[in-house]
Amino acid sequence: MSRDISPRPRIVIGISGASGVIYGIRILEVLRGRGIETHLIMSRAAHLTLASESHLAPRQVEALASVTHNNKDVGAACASGSFHTLGMIVAPCSVKSLAEIATGTTSTLLSRAADVTLKERRRLVLMLRETPLHLGHIRAMAAVTEMGGIVYPPVPAFYAKPQSVDEMVDHTVGRVLDLFDLDVGLAHRWDGMRKVISTR
Repeated sequence: MSRDISPRPRIVIGISGASGVIYGIRILEVLRGRGIETHLIMSRAAHLTLASESHLAPRQVEALASVTHNNKDVGAACASGSFHTLGMIVAPCSVKSLAEIATGTTSTLLSRAADVTLKERRRLVLMLRETPLHLGHIRAMAAVTEMGGIVYPPVPAFYAKPQSVDEMVDHTVGRVLDLFDLDVGLAHRWDGMRKVISTR
């Protein structure tokens, strides 16, 4: 069987049940018009979070992706290492999903796709949305990091002087996509302290 090399870049987007579903939605919106093929996996809990944090229905979020996969379908194309991608972003990433990925417990397509991303040495970014953290959370974060993943809690960067929640979300999304060498024009670039001082 030959490896599936896509004619355009692909990224797998996982949306789990943690608070912060807007991050996954915004990433899908940004990538949609930039020639990036997105493969969406939403957990059942993500549907519940979507209902409480957004006015969008699941089908509207799914429409933002190039392809949508059922989280129960562990035989989906993106469950195989032969399915070529730039990597995967889980936005937001729940502690449950983090724990499954850290231990290799691939009971869902989301955790299976993340595991495949790690074994293929591709970029995996987990936007962990939990606070405060206990030692078990920190150990799981360390385990994923040791395997090559990146734990990226969506902490706002106030040096960008955001004027709205949307601006905070966009800056974070821009920085996450930077990790895939995708400059989408959303990240506020730090110009150095000298420039900040000189403008006062």
